[in-house]
Amino acid sequence: MSIPGQLLRLLNLLADGRFHSGTELARLISVSRSAVWKHLRALDELGIELLAVSGKGYRLQRPLQLLDSEHIAGLLAPRARSLISQLEIHPALASTNGYLSALAQQTPATGRVCLAEYQSAGKGRRGRGWVSPFGHNVYLSVLWRYQSGPGALAGLSLALGVAVVRALSRAGISEVGLKWPNDIYWRGRKLAGILIEVSGESSGPCHAVIGLGLNLYLPPAQAEAIDQAWVDLIQIMGEDIMSSRNRLVALLLNEMLPVIADFEHLTLQGFIDEWRKLDCMLGEAVNVYIGEQAFAGMVRGIDEQGMLLLEDPQGKLRAFASGEVSFRST
Repeated sequence: MSIPGQLLRLLNLLADGRFHSGTELARLISVSRSAVWKHLRALDELGIELLAVSGKGYRLQRPLQLLDSEHIAGLLAPRARSLISQLEIHPALASTNGYLSALAQQTPATGRVCLAEYQSAGKGRRGRGWVSPFGHNVYLSVLWRYQSGPGALAGLSLALGVAVVRALSRAGISEVGLKWPNDIYWRGRKLAGILIEVSGESSGPCHAVIGLGLNLYLPPAQAEAIDQAWVDLIQIMGEDIMSSRNRLVALLLNEMLPVIADFEHLTLQGFIDEWRKLDCMLGEAVNVYIGEQAFAGMVRGIDEQGMLLLEDPQGKLRAFASGEVSFRST
């Protein structure tokens, strides 16, 4: 999917959150008033909330800070900057993971970072969609190549969960926890998710596309499609967080990129103690779904390999390498 240049110019004008008349907008982007109206309707379809007031014009419900590669690069730590071969920002993609997965088949690139303002087919786990309205959240993917095979990357999602919590802590966000294997929670509600797609020979080399979706603001109309408890940063921090979007991306890259680059050597052992302190499922009653099968029990943490430990009603401990976990009432 692409977004017309006139629509992007309109967005840049409206990003300040102030009122602009239809006549002013039409003049500045060199279109008719009726074309402005069509563009404004298109913004609504992208998940951008507009306020129209007679005599004053149009403004966004809240200002936007659009992503800017130079702004982000200027905030990167030296190590993170050295690990990026290219940082690209797209107005719209089907998905950032999908874009880099296709790129990985065409070039030997590594260290590619891709961000999008909007995803028309954002990816969640197990084929689910990821709600991706324009300009409100973080949709971020990294392409990295490893000399070892996929087996050497076991536990990478857990390590990256720790990295994301570190970044959020640097942004002043507390009470964040981790839900096995790749979700970031705040007070029992999902704030972010990690999706890692690995391709390559079993004995190596391989490449991984690491995706992160983080909720800064989910408009109510888009949030209706989410079938689990969720939260966004506006609810946690207030609306000022929307003016720190580029800084937040830089904080995430500063923490995530060294973990991605060094994981073959560090392995999960470098992160497991910190992950356990952040475990928001420990002692909780859950169901673990493997295909059509459901296993009920109490979470007893993770083992040294990062497998989920579940105690069944008979007191037997079972380890899961993968699965879908949902909280349940006791």
